[in-house]
Amino acid sequence: MRHNKKFNHLGRTASHRNAMLSNMACSLIKHKRITTTVAKAKALKKFVEPLITRSKDDTTNSRRVVFSNLQDKFAVTELFKEISVKVADRPGGYTRIIKTGHRLGDNAEMCFIELVDYDENMAKTAAKKATRTRRSKKSAAATEAPAEATAETTTEEAPKAE
Repeated sequence: MRHNKKFNHLGRTASHRNAMLSNMACSLIKHKRITTTVAKAKALKKFVEPLITRSKDDTTNSRRVVFSNLQDKFAVTELFKEISVKVADRPGGYTRIIKTGHRLGDNAEMCFIELVDYDENMAKTAAKKATRTRRSKKSAAATEAPAEATAETTTEEAPKAE
């Protein structure tokens, strides 16, 4: 029986899976958004969120623990310098998975996983919706009529002045 065996092995050996998740976590930290399959994104979410929580406390021990998982100096410094500052007040849920459809070759369900605080596109769409105004045909016709009237009066006055 499979009681309490929820871990997705992703069809890989333990060493291959750990290396893959480490590389994907480094890419997510560096680029703030990566495209992958849904199963890998869910596994990555469980892998990277404890590391981001650990990075909130900038001590030597927490840096060593994060480096033992990531094996990338640049990613560790990026995580502790920039990302931990942005997520300092967030109590969890640092990543977001958005499904994008199916892959053309093998019909695998694809998505992108991103860091929540670094998504500029979501912030821009929310701002655009707030400034949207409603337009009607009556107001457009009313604004065009005075413009035509002023154009006609200026052309009529010009020949009289000669």
